[in-house]
Amino acid sequence: MKSKIDRDLEIDQILQMDRPWGHRKILRRLFIVTIMVVAVLTAFVIWKGMKKSNSIRYKTQEVVRGDLTVIVTATGTLQPTNKVDVGSELSGIIKSVEVDYNDRVKVGQVLAKLDTSKLEAQIAQAKAALESAKAKVLQAQATVAETSAKLSQLQRVRELSNGKIPSQSELDAAEAAFERAKADESSARAAVSQAQATLEAYETDLSKSVIRSPINGIVLNRSIEPGQTVAASFQAPVLFTLAEDLTQMELHVNVDEADIGKVREGQKATFTVSAYPNRIFEAHITQARYGSSTTSGVVTYETVLKVNNSDLSLRPGMTATADIMVKKVENAILVPSAALRFTPPVQEGKRPSTGLVGTLLPRPPRSESKQGEDVSANKKQQRVWTLKDGQLSAIPVTIGSTDGSMTEVVAGDIKPGMALVVDIGSAVR
Repeated sequence: MKSKIDRDLEIDQILQMDRPWGHRKILRRLFIVTIMVVAVLTAFVIWKGMKKSNSIRYKTQEVVRGDLTVIVTATGTLQPTNKVDVGSELSGIIKSVEVDYNDRVKVGQVLAKLDTSKLEAQIAQAKAALESAKAKVLQAQATVAETSAKLSQLQRVRELSNGKIPSQSELDAAEAAFERAKADESSARAAVSQAQATLEAYETDLSKSVIRSPINGIVLNRSIEPGQTVAASFQAPVLFTLAEDLTQMELHVNVDEADIGKVREGQKATFTVSAYPNRIFEAHITQARYGSSTTSGVVTYETVLKVNNSDLSLRPGMTATADIMVKKVENAILVPSAALRFTPPVQEGKRPSTGLVGTLLPRPPRSESKQGEDVSANKKQQRVWTLKDGQLSAIPVTIGSTDGSMTEVVAGDIKPGMALVVDIGSAVR
């Protein structure tokens, strides 16, 4: 069996040796050509696919003519125009509370009363001390009269005796007694004034034990109940908070330091509150304060807006978001702000033809265009892009005010209706 296989192999080798050399060469060339054709077809398909995938679709938006309103947004809280905290200078126990939340009060109306038992006792004591002081004044006056009469008598005797009697020492003692009596009278009168002042102080405290309203308004808050002890040591405790007029309120908002330069007194504004999400309230600026406040590294300036609250729908403490109209431009050419932010992904223009070989072989990296190299240092000088024959074309423009979505164009070859590129859509495949 093995000899038969060896014999067949020898026959095949003999037949192979008998084939001409030219025939083998043709087969080899045909094989190489077939491989090249397949490679070329494959590269052609890849190149066509790459060329087709590089076709980009752009999103555009038209230029319009219209009015532009520039606004500054800020948040804050509503507060009464005049809010008064009513406290007590005296310490004591609350005897009664005469008003409750939301009650309307008038000037002088009683809000609460303190227990006056201790004050009344002090007043009685002060009155007794005053009467005692007045009695001492009468006693001092009698002593003055007595010493004065004795001194006059001694002086008369001395005149009649031609200075023989009384002695000079007796006369001097009588004069000293008279002077001491007058001094005692002055001291007694001073004690009367002191006792009178003490009595008036206690009577003043007694009048302050009745807490009255200093304004016409409404009770916003009360922090006491009957029987509660009020301790007024170093600071008067706040017992009631009154608002003078809730029909006119103030909105205090914090404006960011980047926007405060645009805010002026008299500018109009609108605001919303969470309680009425579908309602817009009107206001106007009455004060833009110079004092700043810093919270978490953010600098803001307090601005006060006047609000008409005739229907009493707004309440103190509500959080509001205000839109302050700082500028209004009429009949202006407006471009989408997105068009100003658009930047082509690569440098536009004709690319050198690389051909099929260039498609297959790697190329050195291409230098990217420098974005913004034509943009002026001035932020007002920018450019937008439009499509001409399917290619991007830049248009230099000078911009003005903006509301965030639309921007005013003050100079540039821009006309209403022109389509500007704002973004890149999905590629065509």
